[in-house]
Amino acid sequence: FMNGLNAIISAAANPAALKVQVETLGFQHLDLEVTVPRVVIFRDAIIDLFDMEMGARFTSKAKMGFLCVLNYVGGAYIFIRREYAVRIKIINSSWKTANNKVADFMDAEAEEAAEGEGEEGSKNPAGEGEEGKEGEGKDADAAAKDAAAKEQANASQEQTNKQNNNSA
Repeated sequence: FMNGLNAIISAAANPAALKVQVETLGFQHLDLEVTVPRVVIFRDAIIDLFDMEMGARFTSKAKMGFLCVLNYVGGAYIFIRREYAVRIKIINSSWKTANNKVADFMDAEAEEAAEGEGEEGSKNPAGEGEEGKEGEGKDADAAAKDAAAKEQANASQEQTNKQNNNSA
């Protein structure tokens, strides 16, 4: 608390720096329900504390200055919560939705890859039949090249899937 108050008082001479400091603290306090009555209670408690601790050195001018600064800070906290909390919730919701879609997309790709591997193995477990039909007009070297090309394509697809899973 004292660090925040010190930063506010230090930045009071520079309006732009004060605004940045108060906004920063306001975002840090978004989890608190800051309301006008709570600001008044907090402000009065701080002013009473300064009055008790400083006695006569806490002049009416200093008191009015602190009242103004604490009112400004409290009002800024309320404004930030009212204006930005909804926007931040929307951003968080959108972020979750986007991450879920990416995860769903990655899961779908993994399932398709697994189905593709399973289909190839289940269609022709012994490696006979289809190659024989296709290879009737081809010689043995052409059939071997086709098989090698299929294996290379499968290996390339598996490598792509692994890279996609690692990058997610």
